[in-house]
Amino acid sequence: MIDLHAHILPGVDDGSQSLEMSLEMARIAADSGVRHMALTPHCNLPDNPRTNYDSSELRERMDQLQLAVEREGIPLELYAGCEVYSTDEIPLLLRRKKLISLNDGKYLLVEFGFGEDVDFVFFILEAILDEGYIPLVAHPERYHFVMRDPGLTYEWVRMGCALQVNRGSILGRFGRRVHDTAWRLLNHQVVACVATDCHRSGFRTPHMADVRDTLGEAYGSACPRLLLEDNPARILESQPVTGLQPTPFRRPMW
Repeated sequence: MIDLHAHILPGVDDGSQSLEMSLEMARIAADSGVRHMALTPHCNLPDNPRTNYDSSELRERMDQLQLAVEREGIPLELYAGCEVYSTDEIPLLLRRKKLISLNDGKYLLVEFGFGEDVDFVFFILEAILDEGYIPLVAHPERYHFVMRDPGLTYEWVRMGCALQVNRGSILGRFGRRVHDTAWRLLNHQVVACVATDCHRSGFRTPHMADVRDTLGEAYGSACPRLLLEDNPARILESQPVTGLQPTPFRRPMW
């Protein structure tokens, strides 16, 4: 399996706090069947002195973690990336090559404030597309505006975006509304991939076998293969995602 959203790089955000924890997270991932993982530290967070823009220091940290994983004999290949918090500076940051896309390719993992203005979301997604990148929207099921109107995700897919849902959301780890929204997105076939958004070795872990089994029980074996293997691989290779047949949502009642 392939995990495209992981805060496993040590000491750079609210994820892993040490190399030892990162290696434990790598073992958990590998033991659950993950063989490829994107390093996606938080990037461009407002009022945060650690911007995690593309730099030699950040790249060196990524290389060092891969070497440590190899020394420990953990069968896990790591890829560069970041989870970019959406601000109106994103177009300029992309032109200046300040942001690390997934595997340095076309897909940019982007997140929004949970209560963000919907018009701003559309503005940012269109701006990223205009710069020649494909937004991979992180955990849309957790945003308040998507819980209110999940049909927004259908419009994003039609624009050319891709959507990444969190393992924990599917398994009910973020509450009932998030859980229900995640399953609505899955049922309407707007989800391109599922990832862990892991942060630690003791909670929000990089274990993926449980969500693979849950998706298989709900939809059959083709679904986890598509969302945990095939489409993540295509994203890392900058190829279009496949297998989606998005269906419109009913308009919200409020």
